[in-house]
Amino acid sequence: MATWTTEDIPRLADRTAVVTGANSGLGFETALALAGAGARVVLACRDQAKGGDALERIRRKVPDADVQLGRLDLADLGSVRSFATEFASGHDGLDILVNNAGVMAIPRRETADGFEMQFGTNHLGHFALTGLLLDSLVARPGARVVTVSSMVAKMGRIRFDDLQGARRYGKWTAYAQAKLANQLFTVELGRRVTSRSLDLVSAAAHPGYAATNLQTVGPRMSGSGLQERLSALGNSVFAQTAAAGALPSLYAATSPDALGGRFYGPDGLFGMHGHPTSVPFERAARDPDTARRLWEVSEELTGVGFGDLDGRS
Repeated sequence: MATWTTEDIPRLADRTAVVTGANSGLGFETALALAGAGARVVLACRDQAKGGDALERIRRKVPDADVQLGRLDLADLGSVRSFATEFASGHDGLDILVNNAGVMAIPRRETADGFEMQFGTNHLGHFALTGLLLDSLVARPGARVVTVSSMVAKMGRIRFDDLQGARRYGKWTAYAQAKLANQLFTVELGRRVTSRSLDLVSAAAHPGYAATNLQTVGPRMSGSGLQERLSALGNSVFAQTAAAGALPSLYAATSPDALGGRFYGPDGLFGMHGHPTSVPFERAARDPDTARRLWEVSEELTGVGFGDLDGRS
């Protein structure tokens, strides 16, 4: 694992993958690498114009790529349901789901369903998507769900008394909560899958410090040109590339050595740069009571169930 790169991805012919937020950054690099390995890849994007551009870029880099564009807005549960229905009608199963898309440290906004945007997009949208695609996943032996978290999760706390930040909102507090929720979801999904002896891998990954547009969108939405310029400077000086940041997700999604219930991130100093390695979940993510409660609340909020996985794990 010490020097694992995209060259180590096994051939993925006859495998189908969905990558959320595949129009740019980590999502684009993940989709590009999967397509390069022969997978059939669905780019699940909110912005169809940017998604179309990403589709053409992949086809230029991988002329024989089998790639499709799907419309998915994780901040709208109606869109999530429509995407899942369309996917199931056109595919006989799903081998790889990479829950990658997200927003970071933005001013308080609400989703179409009234959820705080970061919690609603980063966690609830992906929770619902995974549940709605569960039948497609279990139809394929060894299918994998990879959910992208962040180092910022270590600052997170699940505030069950104010999940939507309605009483008190901090943009970084909300982001940390959402990224911790990603880890809790990964662990609880893995626990429930294992208890039912299903052949499905649930793993998490984080990119370290990778240069993507996540760092500049928040300051731009806040109207802080100075912060946006500083974030862009930090990306150019300190961050690793998006392609490098995508490696932990790709390892979790494709390596024969990747295991369920694991968290993968860069192996360098402070986990900011490097090749994929197994890293510990945050302590809070390993609390089974919190994980179970968050799962149940997420089902109530989204109206999406997980069939046989809904019983006690």
